[in-house]
Amino acid sequence: MTAARARWALVLSAALAVLAGGFGIATAQAAASGCRVSYQVTSQWANGFGAEVTVTNLGDAVTGWTLGWSFAAGQGVTQAWNATVTASGPAVTATNVSYNGAVPAGGSVAFGFNGSHTGSNPVPTSFVLNGTTCGDPGATASGTPSPTPCTGPSTPPVTPPSASPTPARKVKIWMAGDSTMANASACPIGWGSQFAAYFTGDVTVQNSAVGGRSIQTWLYEGNVTGTKNSAGECVVSPATYSTRWTAMLDAATGMQSGDYLVIQFGINDGDSACPRHVGAARYRELLGVMAQAAKARGAKPIFVTPVAAITCSGSTAVGNRGFLTDTQTAATAAGVPLIDLHKRSIALYNSLRLCPNNGDYSTGAVGAFFCNDHTHFEAAGARQIAGLIATALREGGIPLAAYLR
Repeated sequence: MTAARARWALVLSAALAVLAGGFGIATAQAAASGCRVSYQVTSQWANGFGAEVTVTNLGDAVTGWTLGWSFAAGQGVTQAWNATVTASGPAVTATNVSYNGAVPAGGSVAFGFNGSHTGSNPVPTSFVLNGTTCGDPGATASGTPSPTPCTGPSTPPVTPPSASPTPARKVKIWMAGDSTMANASACPIGWGSQFAAYFTGDVTVQNSAVGGRSIQTWLYEGNVTGTKNSAGECVVSPATYSTRWTAMLDAATGMQSGDYLVIQFGINDGDSACPRHVGAARYRELLGVMAQAAKARGAKPIFVTPVAAITCSGSTAVGNRGFLTDTQTAATAAGVPLIDLHKRSIALYNSLRLCPNNGDYSTGAVGAFFCNDHTHFEAAGARQIAGLIATALREGGIPLAAYLR
């Protein structure tokens, strides 16, 4: 690397704006010949805060990185993601993890952390990357306060482990599920609404998840009666598909060859009463019907186990959903890849130490992740759940991973 291209940007401090009754958000960023760095305080509460840092490489490619800075007001680091972040007194060091050390010329890497403060929380005034002080004395910085819907620490999207090869064609991801997947602009926010951000511009997402639906009411909207037959299943009459599923099946405008269909049910299906009730055998049958229909059109189905709510056993988050084995069995029978989101979401809750909690889901780390019902997500939580799916695509070798950013 030449001396000229080894120079990195200086990030100057930005004022922290404190919103009445809420928290402050400040962004400091500046560009120079070597890189661009953004340090953003994304949320703040009584004695803590969340921050996200993005470094864009405008110089030569690097295969590993260490970013250092100093806190000026006695802040600390309590938890980090997508980097190993340690503090010794005021000095802080962030080092890449196994999957994000390589940053190509023009590429970016992002990580985040939760920290502590004692009242003052100024943005750091300078950074050192790989031993070189980020240097452009003429650089300036600006801070732009903006509100977010949460009052606790920010929870980040989970960055997939590595860059993907350039895909050959554009594809569409079709999504079928319940409220934990559905689009929304305010709590509850389904993870499907955050999914597109993990993909390149070669992907579009058609999220047709709808709150409160079992797999059967999603497929046969309005035609599932309140009466059970002799097998204990809700009677469907007439057996006419919903407009959302009909749209996906449309030969001209629906699923096409090379598209993907992501399916997540199993939360409302356990209702004992019709119309939402679905027995295990019927649940497996309908998953098979959807998979077969997608394959008949050249699309590739992916089954997802239901995402977990937050249930604590002491300091440990534990499982709380049904139809897990049934989803796995249906995936095996149909030859469809399975993402065990239930297992992955529980592991995430434990890594974030969301247990134990006092049952108040409106504040702190658990309040930043969940709505005040312990089941649905704030935007920050939904982003992380979507990130779990993105990571699972890559780890499972599912071809859709080629379109991840």
